[in-house]
Amino acid sequence: MATAFKRKGPQIVGRLGEQERGLVVELLTQTHELVAPAYDEVTGDVFTDLMSSMGEGPGQEELADRDSALRRLLPDASRDDPEISAEFRRLTEHGLRRTKATRLKAAADALRGESGGRGTKVVLDVAQAQDLMVALTDVRLVLGDRVGLQTEEDGERLQARLEASEGLDDPVVVLYAYYDFLTWLQESLAQALMG
Repeated sequence: MATAFKRKGPQIVGRLGEQERGLVVELLTQTHELVAPAYDEVTGDVFTDLMSSMGEGPGQEELADRDSALRRLLPDASRDDPEISAEFRRLTEHGLRRTKATRLKAAADALRGESGGRGTKVVLDVAQAQDLMVALTDVRLVLGDRVGLQTEEDGERLQARLEASEGLDDPVVVLYAYYDFLTWLQESLAQALMG
């Protein structure tokens, strides 16, 4: 059973059951797979790697067919000017995707920890806790998209559906339960980091 994270000296410590830990690692991994750039080889040549990190950016056709969760993770820079959005995306998307993917992987690795993901105690340093907290935002954005969570009313409707559910037969209820759990986990990390 999970317990809230607390600051203990230079560390952030909490507890996650093995299934809870496994679930969070799996959700971080799936989100990593969604967001990671398709081709991201580092050559060691500074100029080549810099140019590669800028990428070409997706074309309009690819954007139209893009997973809605990925659109939520990488929104347009301007709602009013498609040219500005396209140029901004061309210049920044590859690097942003790489940064998000790196953070998601680091967060999953931190949760696996020295125990290999077994046991209940989770011990993080401040940098790991910050990576996990930010990575959970990306996972929650994906889950929110999958369950249709866009407004406060959607949240109330989903919460009522969760409370009325008698089991885990409804996939939307399951995903919303994950979302709700990750919200609590993220809040406890934020409190521990501030404390």
